[in-house]
Amino acid sequence: MNQSDQRNISMMMDLYEMTMANGYFQDPGAEDLVTFDVFYRKNPDGAGFAIFAGLEQVLDYLEGMHFDDADIAYLRSLHIYAEDFLDWLRDFRFRGTVRALPEGSIMYPNEPILTVEAPLIDAQLVETAILAQVNHQSLIATKTNRIVRSAEGRLVADFGARRAHNVDAAVYGARAAYIGGAASTATMLAGEMFGIPVSGTMAHSWVMYHDDEYTAFKRFAEIYPDNSVLLVDTYDVLASGVPNAIRVAKEVLMPMGKRLKGIRLDSGDLAYLSKKARKMLDAAGLEDCIIVASNSLDEFTIHSLLEQGACIDSFGVGERLITAKSDPVFGAVYKLVAVNRDKVCLPKIKVSETFEKITNPGQKRVWRVYNPDGYAVADLITMADEVPDPSQPIPYVDPEKPWKSMAFTDCTVRELQETVMVDGRRTKPSPSIEQVRSYVKQQLEREIWPEEQRLENPHTHYLDMSPAYYQMKMELLKAAQATK
Repeated sequence: MNQSDQRNISMMMDLYEMTMANGYFQDPGAEDLVTFDVFYRKNPDGAGFAIFAGLEQVLDYLEGMHFDDADIAYLRSLHIYAEDFLDWLRDFRFRGTVRALPEGSIMYPNEPILTVEAPLIDAQLVETAILAQVNHQSLIATKTNRIVRSAEGRLVADFGARRAHNVDAAVYGARAAYIGGAASTATMLAGEMFGIPVSGTMAHSWVMYHDDEYTAFKRFAEIYPDNSVLLVDTYDVLASGVPNAIRVAKEVLMPMGKRLKGIRLDSGDLAYLSKKARKMLDAAGLEDCIIVASNSLDEFTIHSLLEQGACIDSFGVGERLITAKSDPVFGAVYKLVAVNRDKVCLPKIKVSETFEKITNPGQKRVWRVYNPDGYAVADLITMADEVPDPSQPIPYVDPEKPWKSMAFTDCTVRELQETVMVDGRRTKPSPSIEQVRSYVKQQLEREIWPEEQRLENPHTHYLDMSPAYYQMKMELLKAAQATK
């Protein structure tokens, strides 16, 4: 669903972006093409990788970007922008080229995941909206995938909408969670907008509204005989909840030729209660009745539950998924890396006293390097005009050990970024959300080392540089030092 078909969010920007654009408008170089990279500096939760999500919404935003009469009137009311600039904005549309990783890509710190090449004003105005989409959805997709991996093949559903920071966070968080591997969402609007499977059980209020627990279960089963998952912890899980569920299974569902689909535990000691409930269900001949667990779960609690032998078949994960509670800031940034001036592309570098904040300058290409078994051994940054030849040793520099002479041998390479937009318009149809989700799964199963997928102390994926690119970066750093 394109942004231009809904509300106009073109003003989703920081004040300084419009202020910079107004300033550039007064400059003869305002039409110079510039290049900005989006990248991030560390994986959340100390993970071995992250998942790129939100590209579809970025492209929607860029294609639909415009300033209507209300926007112009508001900008005029601030009394800080030139009138000829406001007139120019009336006919504005984004004119840039965008290169990006395919949505759902496994990605690593300090490599460009999305690159904007556009006239200076265009590139400046879009910073905040791009980062908001990429930071949020990449964070939730990455967190969800950690939770899904901790469940060891058991289904995980997104139950987080009511604890999300707002409606957009719930809906687009559900999209990101599905990309990250959640089997379904409880959020109906996300199901409608994106075609995500929806799931849910019953409310405590349903049980409390009826005169007694058995009546509540009975009535629910009569209405939903093919999908009865009964919430058994409103009063007492083992003394009444599970026995009443078993009674409904035998007295209501079986005479209809139906089976009780499941029970849900939402409080208490989930490991203990699930093991006791499993024995009770099996003894009643309900071996096929699943046990669903919810209540402040995340990858760490799920891992602990399974280590304790919990008999849980499916997890509903809410607040700690939808807010990425343990590490809630993704931290992608948008930095200028090149300026085309007088038909010459000039690389730009941001220098900082903090090593991690020194940027990788210039227009560049990023390649994933694979061993003969198809596993990714490293990513490689090269100059924009370099194409690695895997038929020959590919020399590279490890930025942390630049004195060592190293080369990739017996390998294959794949360029990571692809052109997704030219002159502000998509270059090809977008993949479906199912294709994006499958792409994540395929990479994790076939390309990414299991050691990188550990929840704790994962292997570090290497980001190397071609000798020519490393030399260019070092020369820029020396030149920046000389200007102090």
